[in-house]
Amino acid sequence: MIKTISQARHFVKKVKVCTVFASEKTEHTSLWENVDLPEKQPGEAGWGEKISAVWTWKTRLPAEFPDEIYYGKIKGGLAVLMDMEYMTETHFPKAYTPVRKLNRLAQQVNALIEEQPWDTTALRRMAMEEFGCTKGQFDTALKNLQISMNIVRLNDPRAEHDTWVPFRELYLDVWQRYVDDEML
Repeated sequence: MIKTISQARHFVKKVKVCTVFASEKTEHTSLWENVDLPEKQPGEAGWGEKISAVWTWKTRLPAEFPDEIYYGKIKGGLAVLMDMEYMTETHFPKAYTPVRKLNRLAQQVNALIEEQPWDTTALRRMAMEEFGCTKGQFDTALKNLQISMNIVRLNDPRAEHDTWVPFRELYLDVWQRYVDDEML
């Protein structure tokens, strides 16, 4: 059972892919199910030790070990941590979908991210104003851009909010290996 970030790192590398939280929608184990820390007790303030650790590690692992651990979303919209080699060799070639094959809103949101990094709140506000979409439509577009491997969360431990950049910006070697310029 996992009690430290170091153990969490080794766990992700061992299982190759795990969801951050438990879900019946997948065959993958979760980090949550394998962390052995106390959950929030009745009357306790804050989140509790277990949720604090899992929530923090999902950001810290890819930030502190960017050559070893990838954070993203898989089909079904589940947040996952992946061994980088598994992501490169197995997941990316299966999951990648060119942005032109996604719906119009996803293409529009992607175009904004291509121009500059955006945190989720500012990006949602801009998309709702600019494209007249609902929060739910925006959230689906953002999720689909992640699942299709077109955008990724910036691996910066100093970032206070999820910040989105083009996948190729962080993983150019993977992008160049599988995606040629004609597919953009």
